[in-house]
Amino acid sequence: MINIGVLALQGAVREHVKALQAPDVNVIVVKKVEQLDEIDGLVFPGGESTTMRRLINLYGFYEPLKEFATKGNPIFGTCAGAILMATEIVGQTEPHLSIMDMTVERNAFGRQRESFEALLSMEGVGEDVEGVFIRAPIIETVGPGVKILSSYDGDIVAAQQGPFLACSFHPELTDDDRMHQYFVKIVREQQAIEA
Repeated sequence: MINIGVLALQGAVREHVKALQAPDVNVIVVKKVEQLDEIDGLVFPGGESTTMRRLINLYGFYEPLKEFATKGNPIFGTCAGAILMATEIVGQTEPHLSIMDMTVERNAFGRQRESFEALLSMEGVGEDVEGVFIRAPIIETVGPGVKILSSYDGDIVAAQQGPFLACSFHPELTDDDRMHQYFVKIVREQQAIEA
């Protein structure tokens, strides 16, 4: 049994919990810093990145989340969650948590009314992964240790750096749980390394 947390400060928490549910996965809704000690991996849901950062600061999560990442614990960020993970954000002087070596651009696909869905080819996941893009960022560039998993129209929309996974879209808003299963696999592999 592995424990995977969903950071429940803002965003589509319920949908991520549902997508992660499996007989061998215990999903924990993370509302308190102490709960980080109980989990093997963590999901940053979509939402609004600046609001999420404000809540991270307000509830004392900033340093504990940095420490969680530094220890090599797997983290999966979707949409705004990916923005939280980036080392650089276009048009912003400071990044948020600086976990993954990538530059992101917020709302790169346009505002709410430009939201769309697309089928994506994703390495290690599938050729027909359903991507829901809502005010989505793009991953503009990645560092040498980052593997590009998927692109859409020439723009990077999913990437992985060791135990860290980020995507521009919302896999939790579909019935396709393969992205979440892929993250569960990352968590298991990380546990095997540490065992």
